Amino acid sequence: MALALLGIGNVLACDDGVGVYACHYVRAHYSFSPQIHIVDGGVEGMALLDYFATYAHVVLLDAIAIEDEAGAMYIIPAQELAGYGLNSGGAHEVGAIQCMDMLELLGKPLPQAHVIGIVPHDTSYAIALSIPLREAFGRYIETIVERLSQWGITATPKESSVTLEEIIEGFRVPKSN
Repeated sequence: MALALLGIGNVLACDDGVGVYACHYVRAHYSFSPQIHIVDGGVEGMALLDYFATYAHVVLLDAIAIEDEAGAMYIIPAQELAGYGLNSGGAHEVGAIQCMDMLELLGKPLPQAHVIGIVPHDTSYAIALSIPLREAFGRYIETIVERLSQWGITATPKESSVTLEEIIEGFRVPKSN
């Protein structure tokens, strides 16, 4: 199965960056068989169109605004979100789901696509994750790995000492002396 795992979100907006942090964490902590393509999609919008056009299966990791408690997780077929503008506006500009809308308008085949979403707590300006999302992060990673397994992708843990905090810290601008 040709699969792309896209971490989506704005790391400048606290919990909105959870998908980006998750893709970096998964890349650091697991190898996959068959191999998958793990992409930091950030706020790339239409620049992600090639992934949707190239891969048979696309999995989006993202914060998802649903009325539920922070840290609640959802796995939603992306086609159910088409036309609703997931990640539209703001820093996301044209969101990943609009890429599917664009492919459909162009008459191109759509990939099998899913969103593995987590409900954010705080989307204010900060390069961080809120306490509720930090507490849910391990479950979020387990959910991602478990769902990939259901799709025939085997995750093998790597010997990695990279922590979530180190991943987040890597996005902060170095402080000058």
